[in-house]
Amino acid sequence: MQNPQPKIIFFDIDDTLYIKDERRIADSTRAALQALKQQGIITAIATGRSHSVLPEVIKQLMADAGMEMLVSINGQFVRYRGEPLATFPLGSEEVAETGRQMTTLDIAYACVSDSKIYVSHETDALKAAMGNLGIAYTLGLPAAGESVYQMLAFYPPERDAEIETVLPASLKPIRWHEYGVDFLAAEGSKARGIQAALNQLGLTMQDAMAFGDGLNDREMMQAVGFAVVMENGHPELKALADHICPSVTEDGIYQGLKTLGVIDA
Repeated sequence: MQNPQPKIIFFDIDDTLYIKDERRIADSTRAALQALKQQGIITAIATGRSHSVLPEVIKQLMADAGMEMLVSINGQFVRYRGEPLATFPLGSEEVAETGRQMTTLDIAYACVSDSKIYVSHETDALKAAMGNLGIAYTLGLPAAGESVYQMLAFYPPERDAEIETVLPASLKPIRWHEYGVDFLAAEGSKARGIQAALNQLGLTMQDAMAFGDGLNDREMMQAVGFAVVMENGHPELKALADHICPSVTEDGIYQGLKTLGVIDA
């Protein structure tokens, strides 16, 4: 396969750019992004996180690398130069109905707005999943009229089939942790947010490369011109890769970009 020549590269955060368990970014990753900047290749974030829960080191990395595009909440809220570019909120009734169903099943759930993550109540499952990412949350539900872009629920995989039978057809579950699941609009994905970003920049999917590791990256990998998956990525995602780079703890982004000839050795 010919080496890719991307005009823009989208990066997932957790376990792609960011060594989640160590709460840090590899020096090689910083160097790689600076090299891309010097070559005039646009860099952007595509994450399941909302803007309000980006790690401080990621915010600093974005500033240092000149990242102006943020595709957040799995593509449901896109910012460009600090301002909203495209937003895809959930319907208030589907949020309410999903909350009712989770309450009936005694499952903790969360509503993700742009500014906060509201949780229904704390459980061991919630603490395990949110603690793994170091994500802050607020007890209670969002105020009437506040837009919700995604929901979360906290339960083990053995309850997957049970939950899917009560989830509104307009939502899809995507597991990201042993006890954590995203509830996302059926038509929603990072790919939808990326398309809005590319439209703003006058670029196409063929101009784009993406790095990721999780199941919420599936549509992104299928859509972009060149898909790079981390060695630490989910097996189902690795099956979609145009290239598999070393893991996040083994300078994966730097090594991948170098191997592909996107940056010089």
